[in-house]
This record gives sequence, structure tokens and C-alpha cells, in this order.
Amino acid sequence: MRTSRPPARRLPSPLAVAAVLLPFLVTACTGGTPGDGQGAGRPVLPPVHAGFDYQLGGAYTPPDGVDIVARDHTASPAPDAYNICYVNAFQAQPGEDKSWDPDLLLRDGAGTVVMDEEWGEAMLDIGTAAKRERIAEKVNGWIDQCASKGFQAVEPDNYDSYTRAPGNLLSADDAKAFLTLLASHAHEKGLAIGQKNTAELAPARKEVGLDFAVVEECGMYEECGDYVSAFGPHVVVVEYSERGLRAACDGWGDDIGVVRRDLDLVTKGSPGYVRETCADG
Repeated sequence: MRTSRPPARRLPSPLAVAAVLLPFLVTACTGGTPGDGQGAGRPVLPPVHAGFDYQLGGAYTPPDGVDIVARDHTASPAPDAYNICYVNAFQAQPGEDKSWDPDLLLRDGAGTVVMDEEWGEAMLDIGTAAKRERIAEKVNGWIDQCASKGFQAVEPDNYDSYTRAPGNLLSADDAKAFLTLLASHAHEKGLAIGQKNTAELAPARKEVGLDFAVVEECGMYEECGDYVSAFGPHVVVVEYSERGLRAACDGWGDDIGVVRRDLDLVTKGSPGYVRETCADG
């Protein structure tokens, strides 16, 4: 889960977004996929403007009205819902750096492993084609698990890890090249694949092979328009504050799925659990 953001950017004008959104809405109504050449037999995208729940902190019975559920790849999909499978693709989960070959961990000039300090995660070295292939082999194994469990889509996290790498250790091109490998494999397994955050790379969605977007706090940081411009209504949003929820709902709630969750994404009934939607305002 990533909740830090680059500086806020200005939203596109409503007319500009409407011009981009219209062909996506026509495609959605006719049962196709958004403008990337996918046709019959290709992965099915999440339903648009549908109830959404983000359950990475633990699985629980989705509330009434929820049609899309995101869960960790170690969990099972929710019955009678469109299920998105979360994998941490660009960084090692906290404490799991030793499960990776040492040379696949990103290192600085002194040979020290580069960490995402906010989340305590070692970054993976996607800086060469050979290393990208080896890292993808492991991540694709998780994607295979998602497919075998019955998930319909996959959500690879930390696409933006290159922005936290010091100096020129990683680039946006490295990130796109690596995610392209995962997108190709996901499609081979019949799964749709979502871009996680990283608004600056949303215009490259066709190049990479991405189908929809899973976005944290685009209302709070005024980024929702960037994703809608690239993906049309095929966007689901999770906010972590009342302010973010209101901004996302006021600007985009009629077009995309929006939910507010607690930052720790705890299960329903646990202390601190929060779940609100645009309808609750």
C-alpha cells in the first residue's frame, strides 16, 4: 500500500475530461475494453462506477452494494464479486528481503540495500533487462496464484518505486519495462491488470498494456483527472480522509468507484475500522 504522493497537480478542465471520457463510456456500454485493442476473449475489466472495497488488511464479507473487492494474493477472492489481487511487485514485503536473491535487491554506490524507509521495504533492482526477467519470474508466480484462486485482475504495487530510488539508480523506463512483463503474463493468464498510483505514467497505459487503475488519494492530491483522462471510467479510488473522499466524490463520484477506508485497512468490526462511500455524504 502506498499513501505518499508527489506534489498536487491541477485537474484537467471538465470539458477536456468529458471529451476523453465519452469514448470510454461508449466502449463500456458495448462490453468492450478501453481503447487498447482488447476484444472478445480478453480479460474482463472491473465494472464501472461500482461499489468498491479495499481489503488488503484482511478479508471480510463485503458490505451490501459492493461489486469490486481488492484483496492480497494470499487471500481468497470474495464470492459474487469482481476480485482484484494485490501483489507487491516492485519492492520486498517488510522482512522478506532475504527471500530474494541478494543481487536482485537495489543497492547504492556503497553496496547498501536501498530501502523505502516509510514502509520498511527493500527496493528491487529492475534496472536491467536480465534482472527484470528474474524478478518477474517470481512475481508472475504470485500472479499465477491469483489466477488459480479465481481472481479476475491483478494490482501490482509500487510502480512508482523509481521515484524513491536515489540518484539515477532507476528510471521511469525501467518501471514501464518491468510492468510490461507483468501485464503480458497477466493477460496470458486471463487476468486484467491495473496501474497502481503513479499518475505521471498514466499516459503510457497502452504502451505498458494496462487495463484500469487502482488509485490511492487522488481526491486528496487532485490527481483523479489524470487517471480518468488515461483510463476513462475504469478507475477505482480509495481515500483515507474525509477531505479526500469529498473531493473525489464531488469531482468524479458519478463516473468512477470511490471508497474511504482507514489507513491500516483493518477488517470490519476491528477498532479503527472505517468505510465510507460517496452515498454516505
